[in-house]
Amino acid sequence: MNITRSLVVLMLAFASGSVVAAECPALLQHELPKLRSKDTVDLCSQFQGKALVVVNTASHCGFTPQFKGLEALYQRYKEEDLEVLGVPSDDFFQESDDEAETAEVCYVNYGVTFTMTQTQPVRGRDATPLFRELAEQAGAAPRWNFYKYVVDREGRVVAHFSSKVKPDDPRVIAAVEKALAR
Repeated sequence: MNITRSLVVLMLAFASGSVVAAECPALLQHELPKLRSKDTVDLCSQFQGKALVVVNTASHCGFTPQFKGLEALYQRYKEEDLEVLGVPSDDFFQESDDEAETAEVCYVNYGVTFTMTQTQPVRGRDATPLFRELAEQAGAAPRWNFYKYVVDREGRVVAHFSSKVKPDDPRVIAAVEKALAR
């Protein structure tokens, strides 16, 4: 009897685990190492059910001042469940090899409070699974640093923007508001 009860409990545990995984969009079923930390960012647990702006960043790029606009966007909409995820990348050869320097640029120079990961590849065969999925949904991989993807609460890309489009551009704001409304 105890063995039967144990098997039922185990089956229910497995079933509920698969339900949780099914609720989390494929886009978010990944983990990335957090910047200047031994912790990882579990995308499902942190971002599931929220609108999200994912951006590949670089510390030594002409677009690096967009960190200010990204932080302002985050502050403006975070109470409505918008998250911003910054993913440093050296795919365009403008990110420091020193993680401490990357963190200083983000946190000290630009006052970033949104989530930042360690440096990751964001395009091509070596791209992280998150960026492969973003590129597949959007039909476009990052062409340069500060390429922005706006993702709705269900894990679907609703818009993507080139580096030249600033975070406070009306098109970005409209896409964020659309993602929040879904």
